[in-house]
This record gives sequence, structure tokens and C-alpha cells, in this order.
Amino acid sequence: MGKDKNGVKDKSAGKAKLDVAPEATAEFKPPATAPAKPAPAAPATLPKGFSIDNPELPKAIDDASMASGGYPYDKRMKREPFEEQLYRLQVELVKLQTHNIKTGGRIVCLFEGRDGAGKGSCIEAFRQHINPRNTRTVALTKPTDTERGQLYFQRYVGHLPTVGEIVLFDRSWYNRAGVERVMGFCNADQLAVFLREAPEFEGLLVRDGIRVFKFFLEVGREMQIKRFHERRYDPLKTWKLSDVDIAALDKWDDYSKAHADMFRFTHTAISPWTLVRANDQRRARLEVIRAVLLATDYEGKDLKAIGAADAAIIGPAAALFPKT
Repeated sequence: MGKDKNGVKDKSAGKAKLDVAPEATAEFKPPATAPAKPAPAAPATLPKGFSIDNPELPKAIDDASMASGGYPYDKRMKREPFEEQLYRLQVELVKLQTHNIKTGGRIVCLFEGRDGAGKGSCIEAFRQHINPRNTRTVALTKPTDTERGQLYFQRYVGHLPTVGEIVLFDRSWYNRAGVERVMGFCNADQLAVFLREAPEFEGLLVRDGIRVFKFFLEVGREMQIKRFHERRYDPLKTWKLSDVDIAALDKWDDYSKAHADMFRFTHTAISPWTLVRANDQRRARLEVIRAVLLATDYEGKDLKAIGAADAAIIGPAAALFPKT
């Protein structure tokens, strides 16, 4: 396969057309049995020879990690060009925030994705140099007994932005379509209601003037395993690895199915998903920020400084999970 001077493999093959799918109208039909139980793990999903309890990561997994999942680049982006581009984009973010405060705008960014995909580092790069008084990160713990008895979206509504604010959700109401479904924390009826009502809820936000961005960070299987292994044995990262993460190690296919259904029912014209291939976290951070800047009008916008989206890295969710 041909490569250019930047190490990209068959660049045209990974490009995604940035069109928006029509609003989802399909009806989700739950199984006949209402209680959802954790689905049995698909066989042979973990590479041979790998154990999270072994401090030695197999060389074959390490070697395959960057290219896993069909990632189009062989190597991580070098630090110098990354920092140069990040600086320019962060300057534009300051302009965007200033305009957002001045005009009373409201912006919400949802960061979803595979465990270990780098959602937190994208959020950190996004908010690094903008005013924290008008920017909030929301990362909710598991719901309390009171919250479990409420309308499902209720615990999130109180965290939505007021005028002039940008709110970044490190996971969001889409927990129901992902981890809750796969790990059996919700039943099939609750899932069906969520997939029907999420587009309606988001439509309400958009029609009220809130800009909603939904990012899904995808990584390859070997890259996820490598990052889980780093979190298990790096004392500065162990807090990132939960019991649910460990349990999810052999549920890759279950999560793939859950994500495909989530995109099918909640990727709408008014609130589309944007897929970000995140094997290289540096490229992912740049593309997430660039996507928000390109989609938003603000005073002093410098398109040359922002640059063009890398369509090998970012595009509509349908590029990876086409509708059937």
C-alpha cells in the first residue's frame, strides 16, 4: 500500500464524506424478554498470550497497536508540528469563546467513545487556554438512588450551559446506549425508550439555540489493549482503569453492536455524530478542536490558521457504521 511523506497509508481510502444523514426514523424493537443481562463475551476476542495481570505487554500487540482498526497512519504525529497546530487552534478557541460570551451563545460538546480512546485528553486540550469561568467539564459518577427514580435525562439537564458558556461532557446521556446496555445496567425497554427519545431531547436543545457537537472517539482493538495495560501498570494512570473497564476487555464485539445501534437511531440531521479515529491522540485532539471551529461563526475567524479537516481521521459515523 502506498504511503506519502507523512506516513499515511492509501490516504484516499480512509477519507470520509462529510455529508449528514437524514433524521433517524426507524423504530427500535426490544427483545421479548424485558430484563437485559450482560451479554456473554464473544469468544477469542482477546489476542492470544495477553493477560491484564501480566506486566509484560506482548510485542505483537505493541507492534500492531498504531495500525489497528485500519488506522491510516503508521506513526504518531511528531511533537513539534502538533504543538504548532495546537497553538493556532487554541488561539482560535479563545476568539470563539470571547464571541460566545459577547453574543450569549451556548455550546455543548459530548465526548463518547471506546474505553481508552482519549476522551479526557481531548477535553483537556480543548479547555487548556480558555476562560474556566465560562467553560465547564461534566463527568458524572453513577446515578444515585434518587436519580435512578427520575426522568433519565433529568440529571444531565442541570449541567447544560447558560448564556456565554461552553460545556464539555466526558461521557453523557449516551451511557445508556453503551456501558449500561452491554453491562446489563438497564433493561431492554429502557434502552428502547432511550433510543427513541434521545433525538427528541437533542432536538429540543438545538431548537432552543444550543449548539450540540457529538464526538465519538474510536480506537483499534490492539490500541485499546495497549492503553488498558499502560493504565494497569503506570502508577499515575491506575485511577483511569475501573472494574467495569476490566470486565469490558472481552466485550469488544458487544460494544461494537451497541455503538452501531446507537448511531443508527441517534445520528440525525439536527444532531449528527462525528467519528474521530483516535489511535494517535495528538491528531484526534487537533481534529476535535478544528471541527468545532470550522462549524462555528465567530468574530476574527482565521480559516488559514484553522486549516482543513483530515478526512482520514474525522467524518460522519456512517463512514464506519453504515446504515443497513
